[in-house]
Amino acid sequence: MFLAATKPSIEVNSAEKDKVLMQAILSGLGQMHYKPIDVDDEFSKRVFDLYIDQLDGLKLFFLQEDIDKLRKYENKIDDEVSMSSFEFFDEATSIVESRKLEVQELYKEILAEPFDFKKDEKINLNYEKRTYATTAAERKENWRKRMKYRVLSSYVSKYNKQEKAKENKEEDLEIKSNVELEKEAREKELKNNDDWFKRMAELDHRDHVSGYFNAITSAFDPHTNYLAPKKKDNFDIQMSGRLEGIGARLQRSDDEIKVVYIVPGSASWRQKELEVDDIIIKVAQGKDEAVDVSSMRLDDAVVLIRGKKGTEVRLTVKKVDGSTKIIPITRDIVVMDESYAKSAILDYEKNGKKIGFINLPKFYADFTKTGGRYCASDVRAEVEKLKKENVDGMILDLRNNGGGSLNDVVKMSGLFIDEGPIVQVKYKGKEPKLLKDNQVGAVYDGPLVIMVNQGSASASEIMAAAMQDYNRAVIVGSNTFGKGTVQRFLDLDKAVSSFDELKPLGSVKLTTQKFYRIDGNTTQLEGVAPDIILPDRYRYIETGEKEHDYPLGSDKIAKADYDMDNSVKNLSAIVSASKQRTAVNPIFQKIDAHAKEVKEERDNPFNSLNFEKFLQEEKETKVRADSYEEMFHDIDGLNISNLGADMEYIQQDSTRIARFDDWHKDLLSDVYLEETLNIMTDLINQ
Repeated sequence: MFLAATKPSIEVNSAEKDKVLMQAILSGLGQMHYKPIDVDDEFSKRVFDLYIDQLDGLKLFFLQEDIDKLRKYENKIDDEVSMSSFEFFDEATSIVESRKLEVQELYKEILAEPFDFKKDEKINLNYEKRTYATTAAERKENWRKRMKYRVLSSYVSKYNKQEKAKENKEEDLEIKSNVELEKEAREKELKNNDDWFKRMAELDHRDHVSGYFNAITSAFDPHTNYLAPKKKDNFDIQMSGRLEGIGARLQRSDDEIKVVYIVPGSASWRQKELEVDDIIIKVAQGKDEAVDVSSMRLDDAVVLIRGKKGTEVRLTVKKVDGSTKIIPITRDIVVMDESYAKSAILDYEKNGKKIGFINLPKFYADFTKTGGRYCASDVRAEVEKLKKENVDGMILDLRNNGGGSLNDVVKMSGLFIDEGPIVQVKYKGKEPKLLKDNQVGAVYDGPLVIMVNQGSASASEIMAAAMQDYNRAVIVGSNTFGKGTVQRFLDLDKAVSSFDELKPLGSVKLTTQKFYRIDGNTTQLEGVAPDIILPDRYRYIETGEKEHDYPLGSDKIAKADYDMDNSVKNLSAIVSASKQRTAVNPIFQKIDAHAKEVKEERDNPFNSLNFEKFLQEEKETKVRADSYEEMFHDIDGLNISNLGADMEYIQQDSTRIARFDDWHKDLLSDVYLEETLNIMTDLINQ
């Protein structure tokens, strides 16, 4: 299909497979990518930077002389990939592997002696702003500080645990001296590094070359990736919706494993303590000793975190505010129905109205067409049920909804308008195509508010943007993610017509479309700016698509022909009233103050390596964290109930009853929902 090939006469080997993969990937990207880039010197520089960063993004191994030596390839990689040559890959990989052997002896030497924690020095934890060491001595000093920080962190954790046990007068408590605690921390760090280097040594050629292919695909845009067969299998498991584990989606970022999504209905979701943007530091199987995962490959960390239903895993996580917490989670099968749309009735005494609330975790669809569910039809059913309950208004919650089916978001948007265009979709080199709601008449035409945040992406942004452009709903929350692109999978086994003996080859997930609002603007990079912006803990730091390397740009096309709905008649007055309430709301004031603290932490990434100062910083961070958690309270005058039509279904399963009860409890203390209800009051009374 994309690669014209004849059967090789030479013996098939790994090198031959690499060449076939290289040409198949480049051919597929050139033909199918929305905005394929020229394979030129600029492409070469992108791949160079991406692969170097992939090999040593923390700047722990390479010396500056290594980077200088490899610079000869900076403008030649385009020529290499065109000829299926791997000289840069081979040399860069070889150098970093040899440097790892040097460092392996280095950390052992450093950890052989006690650290002086009375000395007043600091470490810069912002890896992006570091430079490569110019000498071996400088690299050793960098490693000394790194080891000292990690040992100090473990040492303080042990110290605090012992002090708490003393306060609680725990029986059989073995009191250890500070010298003993420090030694234990060093021994543990030595083992962590031994394990890390052992895992790195186990990486084979296929692991390394897959990383190189990803550097090539990511040069096109951040959502275009190569997935080796094993990775594709994991992706399919994830997309199937049936997981056995804790139900959290993780992502490696520099020296951290970050939680980027909590699967609704999963063990993590029910346990409630693990949150998006938590950094997983350690993993323990039940009461066993925790294993440091901060330097692990993501796949290896996931193996430790996953496990059989009913077993316990304990995660040591670092919160956004810098505090550390141990979170025990009992693994389970992810409950699929929690991924689906669900509704509740909100009786709000302050306005005497009955409000329908619909939560949609993602824009799901049965892409395999095997009798599965579609979110558009599910939301339609929820809307119909709420109408029978005679609600005075509806709230659609799209917070942390990362998107999904484009077809379903078009159908769903049509539930709330008469008829007309919803989104403009553009393929490479073609005129934009209007995707329309052709169903005459709205299923629901009453007051509508849509809740969004920085986790609302893709299809969520299409929905919010369409309702905003029609002036059909009030959009409330924080600026959305800013992903205005659509991806699809290219199966390389099907793309390559021959070379059967080399298969499986894997797949490429690549960007094939860009979508635009009906007003002609894009959500790419820009996101959707809510009509009413509410303070959140991330408001002063940059999040979303803009954080990625080489995202597609933001542009504009012609406006589509559509008629304003005008359901929202006095938006400026509604916005003004909300601003006045928010300005004097003590919880929002605290959230804003906390957001400033989060930004200050990000802007000042220096941590003390002095025991007393480190201990004090830990205490202050915990106080702030506790203060933030304690400020939320139940909304006065709000009663939440299930729909009458859902009661038989809910009461069939005790765990289902518990899940809905937990959902209602979360809503009761949701300060964003409280202000949204006030906005709904103004909208109804306009």
